[in-house]
Amino acid sequence: MARIRGAEPSQQGTFGGLLTRIVYALTKRKLGRVVMPVQVTAHHPQILWGYGQMEQSLLSSRRVDTALKDLASLRVATLVGCPF
Repeated sequence: MARIRGAEPSQQGTFGGLLTRIVYALTKRKLGRVVMPVQVTAHHPQILWGYGQMEQSLLSSRRVDTALKDLASLRVATLVGCPF
């Protein structure tokens, strides 16, 4: 269990709450649940926005095959001990 609780969209401002709701919905659609790293990152909307931009850039890039990107992502997650 993380030492920091996940961010609640209802307790954030207008922009932060809306962004958090959108990111939570997209994460839930992709992974089936909202994972703790996303919930903790949602405490700071600007960092959450940057995190989303990085993910979108990774998904939309076409220089490397999708299977190779997935393999590299899995390798890095294994190296750092991340279960996601």
